Amino acid sequence: MTDLPLPDFDQLALGDVLHRIRALDASQLQELLVHEAGHAARVPVLEILEARMRELDAGAEPSGGDPRNAPGIEPTPGGSPVQQSTAAQANTPLRHGVAGQTQKRGLP
Repeated sequence: MTDLPLPDFDQLALGDVLHRIRALDASQLQELLVHEAGHAARVPVLEILEARMRELDAGAEPSGGDPRNAPGIEPTPGGSPVQQSTAAQANTPLRHGVAGQTQKRGLP
């Protein structure tokens, strides 16, 4: 496998692709376009890449920074503070507009 300008490109969500390609130049963007067209061919990703290529062709400049250094999601230290003793009581909310399925709460 070739080294892409964004090493984890195939696993990126659409929003991440949108933000991380802004730092790429036209040749790097073209490399991603060729890769995507030949592999997953995700239409929304291809559309984003093509739109960014048009922006660069119209004179836009790549933003600064290295797109490979995008911050990752870090787990919350210590886990959730919710415990069984502090959790909300389970209940069934009223269902409006569904005939015959609303519970009779206290009605005969």
